[in-house]
Amino acid sequence: MVPNPPRILVVGAGSRGRAYARAIQSSTDGIVTAVAEPNKYKRRQFGQSFIWGSHALPSEGVQFDDWRDFIAYEKGRRARILAGETDVPPGVDAAFVCVLDEMHREVILALTMLGGLHIMCEKPLATTLRDCIDIYEALRTNTNAKGEQMVFSIGHVLRYSPHNMLLRKLLLEDRVIGDVLSVVHTEPVGWWHFTHSYVRGNWRRESTSAPSLLTKSCHDIDVLLWLLCSPASYIAQHGETPHLPSTISSTGSLQYFKRSRKPAAAGTATNCLSCPIESSCKYSAKRIYVTQDEFGLDSYNTDWPVNVVIPDIESYSDMDVARETLLRELAKDYGTNTPALQIQQSNWFGRCVYESDNDVCDEQIVTITWDDDPVPSLPSFPHELGQENVLISSPSRGRGSKMATFHMVAQTNKICQRYTNLYGVDGEIFADSSTITIHDFRTGETTTHCPRNEDRGHGGGDLGLTRQFVRAVDKVKNHGWTTNRAQTELVGCTLEEVMRSHAMVFCAEEARKNKKVIDWGEWWAKHVEGKLKRDTS
Repeated sequence: MVPNPPRILVVGAGSRGRAYARAIQSSTDGIVTAVAEPNKYKRRQFGQSFIWGSHALPSEGVQFDDWRDFIAYEKGRRARILAGETDVPPGVDAAFVCVLDEMHREVILALTMLGGLHIMCEKPLATTLRDCIDIYEALRTNTNAKGEQMVFSIGHVLRYSPHNMLLRKLLLEDRVIGDVLSVVHTEPVGWWHFTHSYVRGNWRRESTSAPSLLTKSCHDIDVLLWLLCSPASYIAQHGETPHLPSTISSTGSLQYFKRSRKPAAAGTATNCLSCPIESSCKYSAKRIYVTQDEFGLDSYNTDWPVNVVIPDIESYSDMDVARETLLRELAKDYGTNTPALQIQQSNWFGRCVYESDNDVCDEQIVTITWDDDPVPSLPSFPHELGQENVLISSPSRGRGSKMATFHMVAQTNKICQRYTNLYGVDGEIFADSSTITIHDFRTGETTTHCPRNEDRGHGGGDLGLTRQFVRAVDKVKNHGWTTNRAQTELVGCTLEEVMRSHAMVFCAEEARKNKKVIDWGEWWAKHVEGKLKRDTS
């Protein structure tokens, strides 16, 4: 441990908040010192696991029922210091925002108005383009006493897995397949995983959450831009702008999880536990949450997805009581007399997947194209041409025309085990979740890399993102780094990149809904730059 470790607040003690807290504890010099969580059980469990321990009581300033309580407390704490009061508890240096997606805007804006905190936000940044722009503007004004913009990171964990970091190095620095011509990237969500999150769970309705392309796949779009927009070494050497896309198009819909697909034998049943074909239905909630091998309660799993249905399932010492409690929750259903707001605000994990109120896409394809974009450069021997100061256009590496296709699909055996085909002028790469295989057209050789898998959390991406963000905070706090240096060298992602990849998702959704191909440059200028507040000073 460093003498003065980064002190961190976690806002939201759900599955993502706990995952980041574990990563902070296991792979950084930071310490989790406070939590804000409205659910008493989750808050106590989190605090005992990561802050005050199982045999102690929480002290002042370490737990809050609501993030607003933290804001009020922190303002008071700072006022006490200014008033000269002694023995004031130390504050926090950074916050991990892990609340519901639709809450990100108000939480981040409040933290930036408080000022002086580095922020990491779970993906997506927000659920609407307008909210993303508001956050983008607020973060640009979140500065320290020196006027430097505070460090910010987004939960695009795919950038930080050892697998993807090696893939990017091979592709952009080592250029093992030369210039990239095409990329086809697939996210297989998983046949039952999709029903858990996007048919029965939090992210099932666009009106109460967001499109599935945003909530599930925004970091896939981000990875494609990370691989294809910014040949890092060349840009660093020559100060170029990224090679930005030219057009966006998309197709997709809710294909399967709807009433027209319901088996006739299920009759009028709307809940699995009252359905005549429950025992033979692959989407049976009883099968998924109770009896399924590895993930069901009967296999002694009290983690995801069971604890999403019953958050305090771990507290039941009697397995029979836990099972009865789980079954009672799964039996809950709604009818024609249930208020619409109650239906929208609740998850219905026992609901028939063909009778749910879900409306997000269960399959979608996004196509992104890039045009040739050569940059001006000096000829090798300009004096020989008699034009010493004339610039000519010259193609630079990574800026040729290319395209990327992203496919999100629900009906798969793989669960979030992404795979990618990359085609270049000198070879091709196939990358799955564990290997990277390169076929070299020039030599005929095939080479396979097997990057280490640090952790089950996105192939080590959870650990990698957390480690880099906390290191950035530590470098600023303890080693005299500027926040810009920490942002660039350690987080490795700018605020503009975060805004761009999210905007790309909203652009793709517009293309899908209107069945058109969109010019990216025009769309960005109108819908992002045109909406930013202008400095009138």
